[in-house]
Amino acid sequence: MRITKWPEIFESSLHILNSLQDAGFKAYFVGGSVRDYLLNLPVHDVDIATSAYPEEIKKIFPQTIDTGIQHGTVTVMDHGTSYELTTFRTESGYQDYRRPDKVTFVRSLKEDLQRRDFTINALAIAPDGEIIDEYEGLADLDNHVIRAVGRAQDRFTEDALRMMRAVRFQSQLDFEIETNTLTAIRENAELLKKISIERINTEFTKMLLGKNWQRGFEQFLKTGLALNCPEFSNQSQNLEKMLSLKNTRITSARSLWALVCQLLNIKDTRRFLTIWKESNQIKDDVQKINFLTVDIENSNYDVWDFYQIGEKYFADLVNVCDVRKIEIDTSQIKQIYATLPITNKKDLAINGDILLKELKIAPGPKLGKILLDIEKQVVYGKLENEKSELIKYCRKNYEVC
Repeated sequence: MRITKWPEIFESSLHILNSLQDAGFKAYFVGGSVRDYLLNLPVHDVDIATSAYPEEIKKIFPQTIDTGIQHGTVTVMDHGTSYELTTFRTESGYQDYRRPDKVTFVRSLKEDLQRRDFTINALAIAPDGEIIDEYEGLADLDNHVIRAVGRAQDRFTEDALRMMRAVRFQSQLDFEIETNTLTAIRENAELLKKISIERINTEFTKMLLGKNWQRGFEQFLKTGLALNCPEFSNQSQNLEKMLSLKNTRITSARSLWALVCQLLNIKDTRRFLTIWKESNQIKDDVQKINFLTVDIENSNYDVWDFYQIGEKYFADLVNVCDVRKIEIDTSQIKQIYATLPITNKKDLAINGDILLKELKIAPGPKLGKILLDIEKQVVYGKLENEKSELIKYCRKNYEVC
């Protein structure tokens, strides 16, 4: 099989491969970019593998950066654009079930492809457009199959994160995991405990944001991977509830973690998300989305609730309710946001400094209480957001004024 018309992202990098070839070396596009191109999916960046060793790469190209030279990766700078080149290599050791103890540079593309995780990721494209398929990756692409390269047991003991990558690809591509590969995941699921939670989180998030996330999530549960993730070991029944949700696309990390916390009945979301190494922003966002989801589910909300949460969470809120099959009147909520007199505290016509100056109010908790009252009165439409009216309200209702 040969490519006759190069996509732009490959064509713009082709001169790098040609330069290596002109110098007497082999060079190919490899990995996920090849897979995605053949599946007619967007290709965001390309990986280049070459028979040239790092020092040889540096002699060919005048401007280079030693990105990860101990593992054979050199970045070539060419007319302001960077290209990452990696020498063909074999790996061995893997005492931590993640990184190789030893990397050996080789001249053989076949040996390099042999160390990769799945056949669909072990494809290469030569500068003349020929697709190199040493491990039947093209057939697996055609048959929508995720299959480990070589012996699945070896691939997962080398790098236990590959098991999460398998269910992630199942979700993203809507493929089936091949039987022997699936069996090896079940047999080695406990090795996931050897992997950092940051790495697991990345794959877990990508899995749940995939186009058929329930397909990947089901195998995440059945293989026992879930039992080896933080805070999930005693949550089997609640995790299975995810499979009864509407299989619609989860649109953001905020929606994803809101759903997980709701289905698992997580009371302390900040603690839970801290364990999963999520950002403080995600923690804040999830708390807000969950707060309003409960109110909508119980039909117990008003304009103040939506004001507090903010319009930027509207899409996430709708997404969560949709997945959970909670009825939500989106037109009504849009109308609420459209008619809010202010969208945050900064929009108020007065602030603490004005009250201190105009009304001689002493700093302290009471000042905050007054400002909160004013804010609510404006949001509920009981007061116009006009400085003189707000000051008049203070004089009338608070002794300190």
